[in-house]
Amino acid sequence: MSWSDSVPVHMAPILLADISLNWTPGDIVAIGGSDTNHKYAKGGSIEFAAWKAILLFIGAGAIGTYFFSKEKERLRKQREMEQNRSVGKPLIGGPFSLVDTEGNKFTHENLKDENGKRFSIIYFGFSHCPDVCPEELDKLGEMLTELKKDNIEMQPIFITCDPARDTPEVIKTYLEDFHPDLVGLTGSYDQVKNCCKQYRVYFSTPPNVRPDQDYLVDHSIFFYVMDPEGNFVDVIGREANVKEGVEKIRKAADAFMPESERQKKQQSWLGFLYK
Repeated sequence: MSWSDSVPVHMAPILLADISLNWTPGDIVAIGGSDTNHKYAKGGSIEFAAWKAILLFIGAGAIGTYFFSKEKERLRKQREMEQNRSVGKPLIGGPFSLVDTEGNKFTHENLKDENGKRFSIIYFGFSHCPDVCPEELDKLGEMLTELKKDNIEMQPIFITCDPARDTPEVIKTYLEDFHPDLVGLTGSYDQVKNCCKQYRVYFSTPPNVRPDQDYLVDHSIFFYVMDPEGNFVDVIGREANVKEGVEKIRKAADAFMPESERQKKQQSWLGFLYK
């Protein structure tokens, strides 16, 4: 049956007229032609844009979660450091005034670094110490070498517990056998006693001895780690090896945040983490 047979004769002219009046070349496109492809391409673009937005959203969320977790972990370490600032009570560290091996004044203010990067590590000993002090200073030298690989700036300090014999000149000569960055400090008996008191360092010399006599000084054996703001953050005992000592200082360096930066973050949208 033809098309003309399926359409009543009296309606054929009307249908033909309608087709001829409304038809344009672009209205009839073969299946699979450009018009069909255009529609599918348009739909595909929308789908691609939607997936792109979803992936960007997921990526941004993952990055945000990573930095949030990292900041939270750093704050946890910082709180641990703050808790370590006191071994019992009162706090370790405080005002002192001594002189270095060149005769220059050195105080607690010299522990501070205006760039907020340099940590200090303090050891109390004496130049006539036969074994313990040399061993600990050698260990300190190894720790400093390892920390330098991590670009952790350190100011190593040796403070004498025997000011009667340890003059600036004597300490300077003594420290030549150890790490070149070591800063040697001494002072009057009262000045040294005050400094030891600030750091809760015990030391004792035999009674009624003269500087020209051979005697030993009993003293505490610890390294005191101070942050760039001059605050005590941790202690390293004699039983700790080089690796353990380095790890403690790395931990302190990772957790450190200058007070000015901390205040800014407290005022930011992450402020609730710092409370």
